[in-house]
Amino acid sequence: MKKKNKEIVLRTIITNAPISRADIAQHSGLNKATVSSLVNELIEEEFIYESGPGESSGGRRPVMLLFNKKAGYSIGLDIGVNYILGIVTDLEGNVVYEKHKSIHNLSFDEIIHLTIETIKNLIEHTPQSRYGVIGIGIGVPGIVDKSGKVLLAPNLKWKNVDLLDIIYHEFDYPIIVENEANAGAYGEIRFGAGVNFHNVIYISAGIGIGVGIILKGELYKGMNGYSGESGHMTIVVDGEKCRCGNSGCWEAYASEHALLHQAKHILPDATLEELIKMAEENKNVKDIFQQIGSYLGIGISNLIKTFNPQQIIIGNRLAKAKHLIEQPTIKSINEHTLDFHQKDLQINFSKLSIYSAALGVSAFAIENFLSIGKG
Repeated sequence: MKKKNKEIVLRTIITNAPISRADIAQHSGLNKATVSSLVNELIEEEFIYESGPGESSGGRRPVMLLFNKKAGYSIGLDIGVNYILGIVTDLEGNVVYEKHKSIHNLSFDEIIHLTIETIKNLIEHTPQSRYGVIGIGIGVPGIVDKSGKVLLAPNLKWKNVDLLDIIYHEFDYPIIVENEANAGAYGEIRFGAGVNFHNVIYISAGIGIGVGIILKGELYKGMNGYSGESGHMTIVVDGEKCRCGNSGCWEAYASEHALLHQAKHILPDATLEELIKMAEENKNVKDIFQQIGSYLGIGISNLIKTFNPQQIIIGNRLAKAKHLIEQPTIKSINEHTLDFHQKDLQINFSKLSIYSAALGVSAFAIENFLSIGKG
């Protein structure tokens, strides 16, 4: 009970700081003596600290309390098909250091080696603090079970990879492995475009397409954690062959991979960034982006009709091409949904750009740390 009350006090401070002891008691429903005792423990443990006096309501000015966001630091890693992005954040999700590495056609062993080296680099650049590195979160573009095993990541060509165990052998920290679209969705509702929304569908549009689902403010993962594999829903019967083995999948038509494949005859081995620049002057490239946007809208329409969300957020690398794909995406959604489907619906592009998933897994690690408590 004491541990639970302590967490209530801490979260009340995190949410409402600066706040006085008396106001904590009022917000939490705990008596003043309990609050005072738990606040003293949290100060001793450096989770919170006292700032200057607040406004008086007639008596002595109260001492205000603040959350110590520098008590520890979290590491978030997003393993993409053509990049690895690592960040160090404080306990409020502010990025204090990052490491980005573009990759191309690396073997499984090479990706694991690079992942380990990236984590080592992030640890080396973590500022000194009472609790140091409080956890490591890793996002992967694939189906991840509850034990941290990657069951299938077709775009990485991974199958039954016990990533959690591999990383545990290298680092003695709490480790979380999560699907990157789930992580991206959580990152957006914590720090990005979804902050004020409770029913959100996040579209992670990169080399593949993943979907993170937020229902009533909570991440929906399905019975076994496999929800959100909407990139492999069929949008064209007997269509293009997808790397998952099926045909006509959404990501075969609306992903970065689909874009690069379509543009091969114009500029072989082009990158997304190169094609975005070319689209300013090359109508054929611009047309490809518009086609990608149109197909993106078809898949989003299916999700709108299924979930009736408050908000759709389009994120990951294709969000860099917002100015090229937004209009055809919206046009496609309007064509494939009815007016009442669109009522009160907001469609936004990510505010966090490529950082959504890394921030999301970092936030998972922070949540885990703060729920455990210290002492």
